[in-house]
Amino acid sequence: MNGHTVFELRQYTLRPGQCERLVALFEGGFGDSQVGLGMGLGGPFGDLDDPARFGWLRRFPDMTTRAAALAAFYDGPVWRTHREAANATMLDSDDVLLLRPTQPFALEGLSRPVAGERAPAGLLTATICPAPSVDLAALARGFDAKVRPVLERLGVTVLAQFITEPARNTFPRLPVREGESVFVWFASFADAHAQARYEAAATAEPVVVAWTQRLDAVPETLRLAPTPRSLLRGASSSINRPREHA
Repeated sequence: MNGHTVFELRQYTLRPGQCERLVALFEGGFGDSQVGLGMGLGGPFGDLDDPARFGWLRRFPDMTTRAAALAAFYDGPVWRTHREAANATMLDSDDVLLLRPTQPFALEGLSRPVAGERAPAGLLTATICPAPSVDLAALARGFDAKVRPVLERLGVTVLAQFITEPARNTFPRLPVREGESVFVWFASFADAHAQARYEAAATAEPVVVAWTQRLDAVPETLRLAPTPRSLLRGASSSINRPREHA
């Protein structure tokens, strides 16, 4: 999983009651077929605050490889077989951020749980921070140098950090959110109570408040529940400091 420098954070809005059906498609073959084409998968995960939301991460070595791998999948037999069933679950699939890591996930040694495996589950968060494009790199450095140590003191396990990938979308059949500039960080918590305690404590930390005031808008925090075969399931117990490349 080394060498992946382009990530997609994909968020779907689903038709009522369709989340389990889409999860079954992913875990029954969609995921493995994409991994077989050279993509990396993180997630999928449900949204704890919106049962109609479904998200996942997909990663590639670079933008050129992304275009070739996506063409191979979406023109291939697995997608052709299940395309209508998958699309029938969705109201919107265009909420996609192209990202590149400034602090990648440490996924070495981890593999997707096999079907039926009882893997530990925790709570993940993805915090999306709209930020000025001219200040994005500095904000990322400031987060890692100043904010992250405070978060860790508060008991937060920061798993990964990303900024917008500014390259042109090399697979226009799948739209992405263009013209936006964001910093995104992922964290894991033992449970929802631990995450709520962090949220309350962070508002009293001057370093966190000062960093947040440099953003263009209030950050959006997604509370995510990894699905049974998600690579990120059990991240709080299996992933330590993310200092190696995913």
